[in-house]
Amino acid sequence: MSNHEIEEKDEGIEIARRMAEEEEGIGRRPHGISKYVVPTVAVIWCFFQLSIASWLILDSTFIRAIHLGFALLIVFLNYPLFKKTRFGLKYFSAKNRIPILDYVVGIIATFAAVYIVIDYAGLITRYGAPITRDIVIGIILIVLLLEATRRVIGPALPAIATLFLMYSLLGPYMPDLIAFKGASLNRLMGQMTMSTEGIYGIPLDVSATIVFLFVLFGSMLDKAGAGQYFIKLALALLGGFKGGPAKAAIMGSGLTGLVSGSSIANIVTTGTFTIPLMKKVGYPGTKAAAVEVAASTDGQLAPPIMGAAAFIIAEYVNVAYIDVIKAAAIPAFASYAALFFITHIEASKLGLRGMARAELPPFFKTLLSGAHFLIPLFLLLYELIVVRHSPELAAFHAIWAMALVMFLQNPVKAYLKKEPLGPAFKKSVYDIFAALAAGGRNMVSVALATAAAGIIVGVVALGLGQLITQIIDTLSGGNIFLMLVITAVASLIIGMGLPTTATYIVMASLTAPAIVTIGGMQGFIVPLMAAHLFCFYFGILADDTPPVGLAAYAAAAIAKSPPIPTGLQGFMYDIRTAILPFMFIFNSDLILHNISNWPQGLLIFFMACVGNFAFASATQGWFVAKNRFYEIPLFLFVTLNLMRPDLIASWIGLPHDQRYWTYLIGLAIYGLLYLMQRPRTPKPVAEPVPA
Repeated sequence: MSNHEIEEKDEGIEIARRMAEEEEGIGRRPHGISKYVVPTVAVIWCFFQLSIASWLILDSTFIRAIHLGFALLIVFLNYPLFKKTRFGLKYFSAKNRIPILDYVVGIIATFAAVYIVIDYAGLITRYGAPITRDIVIGIILIVLLLEATRRVIGPALPAIATLFLMYSLLGPYMPDLIAFKGASLNRLMGQMTMSTEGIYGIPLDVSATIVFLFVLFGSMLDKAGAGQYFIKLALALLGGFKGGPAKAAIMGSGLTGLVSGSSIANIVTTGTFTIPLMKKVGYPGTKAAAVEVAASTDGQLAPPIMGAAAFIIAEYVNVAYIDVIKAAAIPAFASYAALFFITHIEASKLGLRGMARAELPPFFKTLLSGAHFLIPLFLLLYELIVVRHSPELAAFHAIWAMALVMFLQNPVKAYLKKEPLGPAFKKSVYDIFAALAAGGRNMVSVALATAAAGIIVGVVALGLGQLITQIIDTLSGGNIFLMLVITAVASLIIGMGLPTTATYIVMASLTAPAIVTIGGMQGFIVPLMAAHLFCFYFGILADDTPPVGLAAYAAAAIAKSPPIPTGLQGFMYDIRTAILPFMFIFNSDLILHNISNWPQGLLIFFMACVGNFAFASATQGWFVAKNRFYEIPLFLFVTLNLMRPDLIASWIGLPHDQRYWTYLIGLAIYGLLYLMQRPRTPKPVAEPVPA
């Protein structure tokens, strides 16, 4: 590799890292004593959150308000008003210091957020009849919350929230189709800032009590070096197979995605390592980056964490957290299995092989080198799935285990290398505090997204829910298929400018009840869980939807490939994920609805995987050889057959309880397609790249 190529690679990695830092919450880099202000606030926030998870008992409204207060303070201290100098006013875009004005605004915003704590007894007695002070502070809170959200997330969510606020006030003056009784300023302020139906609603509660701890745990794993360990382990296990680095990228991103709710952070952690390796074995830059985008984006689908949404879904659907994990398991793992298959297809198309064994890290040595990272991770999974402790308690125990691992790993390494222990202990303490600071900064975007989305939820709760169902019913002509397409497209469009969690909250509030209601009108029993997962899936897919998909820009920077083609290629890979929500809306077996025995669950999972493989072959133009035009409808039929056996059974007159026999039809056609293509299978021509 030439010096120029090395410089270009480093520049691309640096661009991706800057994008990840922005998402992590590093907006300013002040000098002097002020550089410790934001990390200190973030660490105090972490100690507060750990306290309420263990010994500190507070009213849930107090917890939500204090949580939001910390987030607002960090935003105004950490993010300038403008990213670039505007109108010649450098003061408002300063990144090397914290202006006095931002200290003042941050303190005012924090006071407005915790006002409900300060005057809780008075606000309860005045609910429905707020005094002037309540209204003024409520307006200040809404304005500063939307401004803070704009600084961190961008203008889309504040703009949507503002439209809903205006709609709530101007509802009676709207056209007949969308007119509703509206709300007075007093009622609106009471709903938004004096109750738990608006800003301080369920999404912010989940952010404050559960999501923070999981984000902190993920931050600690990252700072400890677990991300690099996961990708090296994946490479050691899969790198020698056809298209090995791509398969390793998928496995590494899936493991990282267990606790990471950010596709960009996932790309920077794994992609800086895997994308160059994919290019090295022969993948074009665009496809190498697209594989990483698809793998990192889908990391948020993977149970048991699923970014932050698993816990919010549990609250909205009013089920135990473990039921969300059960419902999400088959679609998520079938989607990942199909992505493995797609990388295999791409490697077959290009005639690639895996990496030479000599270039790969030894598996058992690699496994043992980071086995300590698996202890807190397995403890977390054990407490969530086996013991079934609450998510916050499980995360709290995992955090303490992770802190112990971080405290001991450097001294143990120093002892084995016969180096001084003092500096090693000092580095361990520094790493722990750095992880706490990073965890606090990482949480800012989630806290603000959930609080700002709470405005939209609050307006819907004012009486819009039934109206929205009527509007969607009118737009879709009462056709549930068209309604699902409208919901999916709306999720993709809204999700271009919003974080995944916010997209899910907005779309679930607006459309999930409508999906269930309109489905019921047409004789389809749609479980509420399926409707919520439908909104969640398309919110995630928006992460790599051109032209805005930021994940594609981060991966393209590393691969030195054009961002838009990278996003388009990533979206083509993710089409296999896009069909799953449509399938489980009509076939609730895929989310294990009313299914509790393992053999039946495993059968459904296996068939869903094969059905997804068939769909991947249809969309990628390849199975074991290049498809012929008449084979594509057969692949699509196999997909339909294996994911909707109930539909095929109804066509051929089988009773519903014998629907699984139709799997044999799909498997037979799939086997026939293999026999048809087998004679056309090309032989690999590319040799492994020498070390």
